[in-house]
Amino acid sequence: MLLYNTFNNILTMKEIKEIKEINNYRAVGLIEGFESGTEKEIIKAWQYLHDTKTAYKLQGWYGRTAKHLIEIGTIKD
Repeated sequence: MLLYNTFNNILTMKEIKEIKEINNYRAVGLIEGFESGTEKEIIKAWQYLHDTKTAYKLQGWYGRTAKHLIEIGTIKD
């Protein structure tokens, strides 16, 4: 799995390791803003929700946004 930032740069392994462990609660929290995190953590949260198919089980906005992020290359399919 490759992770990209909003400038379409692949994150390094060091950057990935610096990101806190992710789960459904933390991913949604980062996206909704009730958990604080960096831009990289928010991108990882979207990638996680897509990879686990959780984005498509939540409110429609999550699935639509995940598909859009794939289209613009922010996350990978």
